[in-house]
Amino acid sequence: MRLLETVRTQFFTSLQKIAGDGSADLLQRISPTRDSQFGDYQANLALAMTLAKQLSKDAVEVAQSIAEQLRADGWFESVEVAGKGFINLKLRDTFVSESLIEANQSDRLSITTAISPKTYIVDYSSPNVAKPMHVGHIRSTVIGDSIVNILRYLGHKVISDNHLGDWGTQFGMVIYGYKNFVNQSSFDTEPVAELSRLYRLIQQIIAYQAAVDSRPKLQLQKVALRSALELSRSVSEKTPADKKLAKSFKSAEKAVRDCEEAIGESESKIAAVESDTSVLAAATNHLDLATKVLKETVKLHEGDSENLQLWEVFLPYCKAEIHQVYKRLGIRFDYELGESYYHEMLQPTVDLLVDRGMAKESQGAICVFLEGFDAPMIIQKQDGAFLYATTDLATVEYRMKNFKPDAMLYVVDHRQGDHFKKLFACLKQTGLADVELRHVSFGTVLGKDGRPFKTRSGTVVGLETLLDEAVDRALQVVCDPDRFQKASLNMLESEQKHNAEVIGLGAIKYADLSHHRETDYEFDLDKMVQLEGNTSAYIQYSYARTQSILRKLDDQQLQKSSSQSNAGNTTEPPYASENASVRHIQWSHPMERTLAIQLLKFEDFLHQSMEDYLPSVVTDYLYELARLFASFFDQCPVLRAENETQRMTRRLLVECTGKTLQRGLLLLGIGTVEKM
Repeated sequence: MRLLETVRTQFFTSLQKIAGDGSADLLQRISPTRDSQFGDYQANLALAMTLAKQLSKDAVEVAQSIAEQLRADGWFESVEVAGKGFINLKLRDTFVSESLIEANQSDRLSITTAISPKTYIVDYSSPNVAKPMHVGHIRSTVIGDSIVNILRYLGHKVISDNHLGDWGTQFGMVIYGYKNFVNQSSFDTEPVAELSRLYRLIQQIIAYQAAVDSRPKLQLQKVALRSALELSRSVSEKTPADKKLAKSFKSAEKAVRDCEEAIGESESKIAAVESDTSVLAAATNHLDLATKVLKETVKLHEGDSENLQLWEVFLPYCKAEIHQVYKRLGIRFDYELGESYYHEMLQPTVDLLVDRGMAKESQGAICVFLEGFDAPMIIQKQDGAFLYATTDLATVEYRMKNFKPDAMLYVVDHRQGDHFKKLFACLKQTGLADVELRHVSFGTVLGKDGRPFKTRSGTVVGLETLLDEAVDRALQVVCDPDRFQKASLNMLESEQKHNAEVIGLGAIKYADLSHHRETDYEFDLDKMVQLEGNTSAYIQYSYARTQSILRKLDDQQLQKSSSQSNAGNTTEPPYASENASVRHIQWSHPMERTLAIQLLKFEDFLHQSMEDYLPSVVTDYLYELARLFASFFDQCPVLRAENETQRMTRRLLVECTGKTLQRGLLLLGIGTVEKM
């Protein structure tokens, strides 16, 4: 249920009698209280003050009038005015009880589906398939998957599309590498590994040649920047109180550091090649390799029979590799229409924009000039080659024709921000004003050094390697023999491996999703698999604890029934949880009601998370629910309940908590285990 919306609707009914329909916009001023001692919801001071101005009355007087009307309507347990016009609201206990029972009995936890569902296309993951997936792909993949899951659960039609990079320069690299450097026996036995080696080799040589070419320029730049730094230093020292000069000096220092860092990275690339005689020989014998790779790419796009045949051989191997990763992560897509699918549509797309007068030639290239942008969006280069922008425009045209979406979401890292701003501006000019176009951007995965996460050798960490490490770490932490002994747990080796897989993969996903998607975050496996704090392992452990309690309650009931049967009393238990009614639910401790309110807020948080496509809103909710359940567990004994009513009330809370934690994790693409 949408609890906040329900509260606002009831509040509005009372508000209308005082201020009329014009007060509807004030409902946003009603929100959950931060402290349960002040009730469940609160209408803040601004609401009363705004109405006071409209009605020419005192804010406290207006708040008192609203409170009296709310009390008369009888929907809330209590309505209190505090301070200069705050209105604190406490829900009726019977309403909370009824709603909780209904949620627990519902397959969907009473979460409603959209009355007017929208059609969404979510474009995410989208790796270049010519190389193995790496840590950089995790964010787009898990963020996109969670958005798809949540939108679908809320009743919308969602089309997930993995827009594969299967046609660009990366395949020019692999084709050139295959023609010139392939180890045929390696390719015959392990084609994916050999193609990856070829890709890395070509990439390394191109980077080396670029570093050698840029070396003189960087050295000159360093000299100039150091000179500017010394000048800035001397001026700043003469007038130390001048903040502008101090700021200028710091900027000069940073410019020198950045240049020295660029030189260091460049020299590392040069040293790596020159220390390997075979790679150095390849770099020496294949000069201007970037241009040669580009020619191979152009030949592929023009339909060269040899390159096209090689591409058709390579592509299935490459796709099989990434599908293996997706299968392990539990990720599936409705479509995988890569760049190659749209290739034949690119020239017609350019021609259409030219015919409409939106695109024109500039210095030999075809460009779209957009208001508010300094540089145009190039859709066809001088040599006739197309760009990402061209493919994206053709893709949108295809999607509009075949899917007729209300919204298109692109889950792509923040560095592509300018590209999407231009793309969306261009699409608006074509008439897509009524379609939501959204770049769901995200930050970078960092290592402990604060830089993009890489291996010690400086290469980007492979995703499969990362998944293996996470599972191994989870096995060490969660399946530790000492823990099993203390918890009196017996677990088969196969069950331990299964749990480690679920917990390890969940740890990586949750760690990513629990951060605001636009921020960078530090990748730390040790923290990710901990059983304390805001981690998936903590949420999964809370779920496993609910299941353990329920098993023990069932055992108690079985023993009780057996005892009654042996004594000749065959009367059935007075009721079971799934048939519980309001008269059997009674709060005997404040923590019970606090937990119940949190459970009823689940749908509110799901909707809130999709207002700005932030899965972290859901992780925050789940963490708070798990934290409250831990407090409930400590303060409200279930197995040692004082009477049957208390036992069944608490059983209901345990059951509903388990279902909500499991559903919440499932929407994030994370599994649960029954024992931990």
